[in-house]
Amino acid sequence: MVSPFIDRRHGTERALAELLERLARTYGCEIHLFAQRVADLSVERWNARRAGENSAVIFWHRVPCPSGAPILLSFAWWFWLNRIVRWSFSTFWRVRFAVVLSAGINCSDANVVIVHALFRRLQELARAKSGEGVGGPGGLRVAHRRAYYALLARLERRIYGNPAVTLAAVSPRTAEQLRTYFFRSDVAIVANAVDGAFFSVGERLVRREEARRRRAVRPDELLLLLIGNDWEVKGVETVLRAMALMPDLPLRFLIVGSDAPESFQALARSLGVAERCLWGPPAEDVRDFYAAADVYVCPSREDSFGLPVAEAMASGLAVITSTASGVGWLIEDGVDGFVLREPRDAVTLSRLVQLLHDQPQLRERIGGEGVRTAQGWTWERNAAEVWKLLQGIAERRT
Repeated sequence: MVSPFIDRRHGTERALAELLERLARTYGCEIHLFAQRVADLSVERWNARRAGENSAVIFWHRVPCPSGAPILLSFAWWFWLNRIVRWSFSTFWRVRFAVVLSAGINCSDANVVIVHALFRRLQELARAKSGEGVGGPGGLRVAHRRAYYALLARLERRIYGNPAVTLAAVSPRTAEQLRTYFFRSDVAIVANAVDGAFFSVGERLVRREEARRRRAVRPDELLLLLIGNDWEVKGVETVLRAMALMPDLPLRFLIVGSDAPESFQALARSLGVAERCLWGPPAEDVRDFYAAADVYVCPSREDSFGLPVAEAMASGLAVITSTASGVGWLIEDGVDGFVLREPRDAVTLSRLVQLLHDQPQLRERIGGEGVRTAQGWTWERNAAEVWKLLQGIAERRT
């Protein structure tokens, strides 16, 4: 398994942690995880005596990473160094891997790639805004991100376009994009999931009062929540503009992620909604954010799946997403959530938020239906589908 890092603070990495745990525990896989850092996952250092068939263990092989380097340089370093580290280990210990599995574009020799994001699409979105922001505040950051997307898109053409590489998409939408961009009609769909025992209505309600008190959210205020990075793509601007259309609604907006907030805070001030916004970094236990919220809102312009939406549904929150998110393809609009046809439609978003504020019983009904839908998205099902895929590839390679 090749992934820069594994933890439970980020959507893609949380999905990988769930998958690896089950591949080791349920199917007895010996997993060699090549990563720069690992948290929230039970791993061991390499021990030749533990190795062997059906060892059910995750060995972590640390790949050194430069500290403080720009993401473009960090990725280039990671892309080549993980290949060297894997080659060195295999050569010295004479270990032959049955399958090389990658979470996205991490190496050029993967047998299977789980596609959690499509940078070709992110590059298109960046080009659509090519005349905005580069010369203003944060312009250098924007230009750097676009260069990063361009490099990843180039690698996608090379790797995803290779029919010898098996692709597994995390949603039907991503599978359709892979068919459109890279003419891959053979993509397996292994949808992401959610841990219904960890994310639950009961857990949210137990934490709710304290979570809101710490953030000074009044009982009468409707708290919207969005979790994720790349806030431009996640739709933070659309939510801020929708809030500006509801100046008299007792409304707060909690934005959680690692993106630079300055440009979004400036927009919030210009719209007159800055005092209604809360900005926070990711946390190890994201359930605290769901506990504080009333509605999860993410009008994403591009999202291969959207794991926080599924987690919010499992927690009993009413959710609003868009057709540009993979999870939006699995939601029945108006039944177990709301799906915007146009992610930048602030007017429709404001009407939905107003409706959910005015009708608490509707919030509760949508949240309840969301729980029932999310209960079918289990990690056990996800791991079983990946295991079946890996078995077939290992047999063909043998």
